Amino acid sequence: MSGVLTADAVIVGAGVLGAAAAHHLARAGHRVVILERGAPGREGSGTTAGNLHIQAVHSQRPGQEVPLDNARFLPLQRAASERWETLEEELGASVELRRSGGFTVAETPGQHAELVEKHAWETGAGIPTEVLDGDAARAALPQLGPTVIAATWCALDGYANPLKVTPAYLSSAARSGARTHPYSPVRRIDRHREGWRVTAGRDGGLVVDTPVVVDTAGPWLGRVAAMAGAALRMSPVAIQMHSTVRLPPILPHLVQHIGEGLSVKQVAAGNLLIGGGWPARTLDLEGRSLPSLASLHGNVRLAARVLPFLADLRLLRMWAGPLAATPDEMPLIGEVPGLPGFLVAGGTYAFTFAPLWGETLRCLAESKPPPVDIADLGPGRLMDHADHQADHQEERNTQC
Repeated sequence: MSGVLTADAVIVGAGVLGAAAAHHLARAGHRVVILERGAPGREGSGTTAGNLHIQAVHSQRPGQEVPLDNARFLPLQRAASERWETLEEELGASVELRRSGGFTVAETPGQHAELVEKHAWETGAGIPTEVLDGDAARAALPQLGPTVIAATWCALDGYANPLKVTPAYLSSAARSGARTHPYSPVRRIDRHREGWRVTAGRDGGLVVDTPVVVDTAGPWLGRVAAMAGAALRMSPVAIQMHSTVRLPPILPHLVQHIGEGLSVKQVAAGNLLIGGGWPARTLDLEGRSLPSLASLHGNVRLAARVLPFLADLRLLRMWAGPLAATPDEMPLIGEVPGLPGFLVAGGTYAFTFAPLWGETLRCLAESKPPPVDIADLGPGRLMDHADHQADHQEERNTQC
């Protein structure tokens, strides 16, 4: 076949994980091609809150069936935190990184006990946190309401602008020679000699041969993996965010809830962003997912209870974004068993983990040990070997 490109790695998905992987691979001297079905950073990576969750998070978002394993997350959060600290210097660009610190609040005795338990886990993981009673928490952050009976404080929490992080990663990768192909949906992924042949583009005219495919396609990760012959049990979801009008600086810290779905912060532009994993009304992988009015009411009512000043603000907009969740709510990263050179990465809290997973994917592509233990986070746990061949055939012609 004439006109076939060659690359050391093809990355499917130009969200924050794909962009971070491209940055690390290209900077290490690899020839990288990035394929994106739409505009880079447009989907989940562009609709996320941009929180840096370094202390333990609430274990269940609204509607979530399986609680995540907070204790398992913490070593990963600490490793990600270290990489965020130097990210702007590494990328040569501002991503509006703010290590403003954060409070996780409790409103019941049971939630207070959860704070104490997670504080012990955090101490063991080397993440400095402090447990405060309600009065001490309000002394530190007077905006907290009277229902807050305790809180943990972590100076490492913060946020970055997701609309700047992914472009900064892609720009850095481009400076090292990576080529991004937007609006180039993947059509086929076939075994070719000792590696892979990836066919993409609106007309299927973009063909790349490579020894390594990195599937960071977010909520489409399972579809892309199916093209290569792997049936992964993924659970993509759509969650929503809410934004108020702009205010002068009033909330200097990230505020989360240990028992209910809530995160609130004030971004550099002055808007208050309210989220916490509340489900959208629809998950539409072919179009735009729609927000839910019930989630709007639940999320905003909770936010105004914890931070009463929010009740006087006007909401500016709300939006929904798709995410690549897994059935066990744990991150997904590793090589697919039986498919040498086919790597996947996605799942819960991908934005916080992006700098860590980008470095990890480079190590895996180079057959080197990863910087953290990921043995229990690989795709093998999500594979249904009996059905994957049938799924492979069914999904081959599906646009991703």
